[in-house]
Amino acid sequence: MRRRKFIQLSALGAAVLPVVKAFAKGEVPNKPIVLSTWDFGLQANVEAWKILSTGGRALDAVEAGVHVPEGDPNETSVGIGGLPDRDGRVTLDACIMDEHGNCGSVAFLEHIVHPISVARKVMEKTPHVMFVGEGALQFALANGFTKENLLTKESEAKWKEWLKKSEYKPVANIENHDTIGMIALDANGNLSGACTTSGMAYKMHGRVGDSPIIGAGLYVDNEIGAATSTGVGEEVIRIVGCHLVVELMRQGKSPQEACKLAVERIVRKSPERARKVQVGFLAINKQGQHGAYCLQPGFTFAVHDKRGNVLNNASSKY
Repeated sequence: MRRRKFIQLSALGAAVLPVVKAFAKGEVPNKPIVLSTWDFGLQANVEAWKILSTGGRALDAVEAGVHVPEGDPNETSVGIGGLPDRDGRVTLDACIMDEHGNCGSVAFLEHIVHPISVARKVMEKTPHVMFVGEGALQFALANGFTKENLLTKESEAKWKEWLKKSEYKPVANIENHDTIGMIALDANGNLSGACTTSGMAYKMHGRVGDSPIIGAGLYVDNEIGAATSTGVGEEVIRIVGCHLVVELMRQGKSPQEACKLAVERIVRKSPERARKVQVGFLAINKQGQHGAYCLQPGFTFAVHDKRGNVLNNASSKY
């Protein structure tokens, strides 16, 4: 009996091994799968997985996923609870992109808890891509969104404390860089992505980073892959970072290699700035292979597929 069981297990292992190797090489697509930036990506992934695991569309999954940190008043870098600009006003940026290349974006939006859903409305209900400021708010209210005060007591207290010195010295990986970017590949093999943030704490009023800019904070090409970014948006904008990552994958680079090359381009453009700030890229290709790379140690990202939901540390330049 023991010998028979050993033979059966050996035969099973021999049958499974080629599949595992093919899976690792990307020959067997790993789908569905969802990836998101930072520690809060774990909980965001759980919500997205509810849709992906039942055959749902990647677009619906990423919108539902990023709703989690957007609606959490304890998160000081996304949605309600976000730390304000130096004038004490919470302004939000977000964008979304689907498998057909459709995209929508909002920037400098106030009073709306879920800017990602406003961005989706822009994508689906207008001929435009980006609405900003008062126009974005008017559009949101006209489409059923509720006007709310986003400045929590905790964030207001931190802002008032900051005003005592009014020093603007962002620290890498703390408060100022916790954009959530989420990219997903659904069971049908289609990609979508979302990116949402309250931007840098105590920024100059009117400042907009990379998060709502298609090609900078997010880019999706359903033939190739998707990428999102986090960190100091000005550095990402300067290289049109996420579009660059996807184009590098088009040239045959793996998601990991593409992210690394994008970070290295930032370094080449300004070595001095690169040592003082954080930027991270997260990417996925059509086979479900993924990668991440950043400037400074400390960038985490969450990956949820059929094997589970795991938090990872990205490789870094420094």
